[in-house]
Amino acid sequence: MKQSKNMNVAHEKFDKSLQYPLDKAVGMMKDMKYSNFDESVDLAINLDVDPRHAEENIRVTTPLPHGTGKSITVLVLASGPKEKEAEDAGADYVGNKDYLTKIKNGWTDVDKIVATPDMMGELGKLGKILGPKGLMPNPKSGTVTMDVAKAVSDLKAGQVELRVESNGIIHVVCGKVSFSTDHLVENIKMIYDTVIKARPASVKGQYLDKMTLSSSMGPGILIDHSALR
Repeated sequence: MKQSKNMNVAHEKFDKSLQYPLDKAVGMMKDMKYSNFDESVDLAINLDVDPRHAEENIRVTTPLPHGTGKSITVLVLASGPKEKEAEDAGADYVGNKDYLTKIKNGWTDVDKIVATPDMMGELGKLGKILGPKGLMPNPKSGTVTMDVAKAVSDLKAGQVELRVESNGIIHVVCGKVSFSTDHLVENIKMIYDTVIKARPASVKGQYLDKMTLSSSMGPGILIDHSALR
């Protein structure tokens, strides 16, 4: 794909082979914004893990001190008193059989789904619809729980899921270009700390290979993650 003139200019502004201190990398990323909208800030973390092994299939969550800058739409599948708890916590959609039917018919117009454990029997049958979209609730991500109020509050406050892909990379949105440098740095440090704490015992050598920062339309900038320890 042919790069745009602005992208070429951005690439000329830094050495792609060098790793930069986090605050400098954030500043460079902000300086290389050429679009006329508030781009998301993306972080890619390359890990030396094999996700085919259950222990190394990392999937954890963490709150971001300053959120992601994105409004999250949440569906809660529950019944009885838990429905009221979810509504009071700010869930956008709350129900059970009615929403299971809607999902079965192809409706997935939400960002996250939270479910109480008793809903998973029926919800699990919809894995072919929800799985590819990353919407299937999971205990590891805190989205299968009886504490639906906390789950909704955490998601609305900017909790992110850090899930390693089959190639060993975690991709996560850590804010918007309009965020201050300090706020982006604090969000990224929280993500880094969470990934380090999730290191599997089976990984004996190098664990974190590299971290790359970019805006959604900008080039990737390598972060000197050794300075974050």
